[in-house]
Amino acid sequence: MHTATVFIELGSVILVLGLLGRIAGRYGFSPIPLYLLGGLAFGTGGLLPLSASEEFVATGAEIGVVLLLLMLGLEYTAADLVTNLKAQYPAGAVDFLLNAVPGAVAALLLGWGPVAAVVLAGVTWISSSGVIAKVLGDLGRLGNRETPVILSILVLEDLAMAVYLPILTALLAGAGLLAGSITLAIALATAGAVLFIALRYGRLISKFVSHDDPEKLLLVVLGLTLLVAGIAQQLQVSAAVGAFLVGIALSGEAAEGAHTLLSPLRDLFAAVFFVFFGLSTDPTSIPPVLLPALLLAVVTALTKVATGYWAARRAGIAARGRWRAGGALVSRGEFSIVIAGLAVTAGIEPGLGPLATAYVLILVVTGPLAARYTQPAVERLGAVLSRRRPWTPKARIPAQGTGADGAEPVEEPLDAQSGQPLDGLSR
Repeated sequence: MHTATVFIELGSVILVLGLLGRIAGRYGFSPIPLYLLGGLAFGTGGLLPLSASEEFVATGAEIGVVLLLLMLGLEYTAADLVTNLKAQYPAGAVDFLLNAVPGAVAALLLGWGPVAAVVLAGVTWISSSGVIAKVLGDLGRLGNRETPVILSILVLEDLAMAVYLPILTALLAGAGLLAGSITLAIALATAGAVLFIALRYGRLISKFVSHDDPEKLLLVVLGLTLLVAGIAQQLQVSAAVGAFLVGIALSGEAAEGAHTLLSPLRDLFAAVFFVFFGLSTDPTSIPPVLLPALLLAVVTALTKVATGYWAARRAGIAARGRWRAGGALVSRGEFSIVIAGLAVTAGIEPGLGPLATAYVLILVVTGPLAARYTQPAVERLGAVLSRRRPWTPKARIPAQGTGADGAEPVEEPLDAQSGQPLDGLSR
């Protein structure tokens, strides 16, 4: 009887997720907010609370995080990461300062303490790679000059997670300075070792994993990922970081084949993860934090636009491309929820989960709109302001040494009070 109840609940949840995904696809926006709303509906205080299948959903959510980070790692090679680090690390530093600091300050102003400040800093710092990549594809901007700048910032954020997540895990576990330092050292050593192996022996690893039979390739990659993620978790590093490093180590045909085979699994378990986060949040706790979430969303949307503009300007991109780069980075999504989910599981602050949910809902909906309309809106505002500037009269008079020989007269500006040519006044 218990098994039948689990099947009914899981079937209902997955069916609803499929329908919500269809609705999102039909109207051209990310399904993440709908998944979060679905989780709120199935959670405590929701319309149809789950009871029998909560443990299964929790395990599926952990697998979803692992697959999200694995697929992200498959997008990049170790060489790409090293190149991006060398070229764009100043943009990564500006990104951190402009977007992590507002989250930390907001947590401290709310009286949540330093650990919650570290959590909320990560929530506001990391943009949604998945949402941004989809939006760039939908808008036909993958070939634009500013797109490599956007992707470089996203890569740097993803790399930073390999350091940030172990620190956060140690803080949430209540580890002391010594234990936290050991955890961070292990994480850095692990990341460095994997990057070294990927650079030196990446082709051999990919050749070992690669196989013509999709079934065997899927089993080897998935098994290797879960094994490394479990070992990383055992070392207090983070299962997500372990999966990310496995993705980086794979390249070539192995990475392409694994990406194709694992995409449906990633989408399924990622959806389960967002539902699980919604399940962990009481809907009645969101209204009290809605105003702080909205203010934080406005502030960090502006700081992301400033980040993209600065990075694109540094890369020599024209003004229109700078504004497009800034608008594209506004979306927050899966990684913000991953970070907040760790804090919710640890139970450090009751209001943190609802605030993160409301914050992500706001920016995952408005982010695609910002990507589409930031540049046209800035240009229209500039045109309106230029029409309101004071008008300086100009007159067409012969310039010195011209006119008698039939040369074309040129325009010289006149002084607004005396009516005399400005050049003449200076002479």
